[in-house]
Amino acid sequence: MILTQRRICDEVQNGNIILDPFCVGQLNPNSYNYRLAPVIARRTGEGDTTNIQWEELTVGPEGFLLEPRRLYLGLTEEIIGSRRYTTTLLGRSSIGRLGLFLNVTADLGHVGSASRWTLELKVVQPLRIYPRMLIGQVAFWGNRGASIDYCGRYNGDLHWASSRDGSLGA
Repeated sequence: MILTQRRICDEVQNGNIILDPFCVGQLNPNSYNYRLAPVIARRTGEGDTTNIQWEELTVGPEGFLLEPRRLYLGLTEEIIGSRRYTTTLLGRSSIGRLGLFLNVTADLGHVGSASRWTLELKVVQPLRIYPRMLIGQVAFWGNRGASIDYCGRYNGDLHWASSRDGSLGA
């Protein structure tokens, strides 16, 4: 069961959903629009995953032009999570139609996780992004059965994070 706009608002007020900061104007019928924090990372160099390097960049008011064939890591402005609901980060159709792929592989947030999410950003054509722009949406889902809080390596992050999978060498 996916939560509705009214239920998301109620659950934020009851402390069962974390959206910080929260703005009622960012609610959709079944989701909440989140914003892009003004810091991104750009993968530098080429090659395999044994020595990935990142360059951190600040996105100013003039924006930043994302280039095709490059991987960027962004960050949600909001801390997002829940100890009761499963979260799914999704792209916004209006942004996707401009050629931005957002979190294609890492869209599931486990129960008990709350953080500023690292966003995978990839474009098919040059695209200018801006700090605090509405870039994606998060949906909240009810769970069936007993759940266990997520205690993984990305829980509680407040800054972008590259892969922490030791088997990849990153």
